[in-house]
Order: sequence, then C-alpha cells, then structure tokens
Amino acid sequence: MSQPIEGPVRTLLEGANFGSVATLRSDGTPAVNVTWVDVDGDHVVLNSAEGRAWPRNLRRDPRVTIAVVNASNPYEYAQIRGRVVEETQEGADEQINKLAKRYLDKDEYPFRQPGEQRVLFRIAPDKITHQG
Repeated sequence: MSQPIEGPVRTLLEGANFGSVATLRSDGTPAVNVTWVDVDGDHVVLNSAEGRAWPRNLRRDPRVTIAVVNASNPYEYAQIRGRVVEETQEGADEQINKLAKRYLDKDEYPFRQPGEQRVLFRIAPDKITHQG
C-alpha cells in the first residue's frame, strides 16, 4: 500500500532540493544519481532523458530509494522507498521546464540536447522517513 506524501516531506519535494536516486544495476550493485525531484499527488516524479543509465535500471527493476536533503539545512532530509508505477513521455517536456524554473529560475530547460526525448517516472512510496 502506498504511503501518502505529507507535511515536511511534501515541502522538501516541492522546493529546490536535490534528490539522490538509488537504483540497482543489472549486476545487483547500487547506483546513485543526483537529480531534480517533484511531487504530483501521492507520487514522487522524476524526469530524465532517454538513454541514461538510471532510467534503464528502473525499467529492469522498478524498486527505488530517493533521499531529498533540504538545501538550506542539510540536517533535514527525507528518504522515500518505493516503486515505479508509471512511465510516460507525455508531459515530460513541460515538467522539465517547470523544474528549470524552480531550480534555475529559467523558463526553459537550458541543457536540452538536439533530439533529446524526456521521460517521466512516477514513484509510489512504500516507506517514507523524515529527519530534522
């Protein structure tokens, strides 16, 4: 059963705080990537470009852990363990522009590469912890 995202955890996900996304490689070893994070209802939303390793990891094994640290107070953080419940390209371009505004104060994502295709992953939290 999915756990609701509430209070200070939602605040962390809605702020300009980076997430460390832990996935499993094909050999079972962990991989951690720092990325922008978002929340949509009771899902954590991650946005990536096709062709990167961590989306491949999520497609093979949908289990994921995300740690989000408060940029203003690194002693406050949330850890969200869950699984991918949706993958879509629909709305991914608009969402990366929304995140560019939040994180960079830019109206459009400035690091887009020619031909780049964005993808969204919605994560349903199974376990949420908060410290700080």
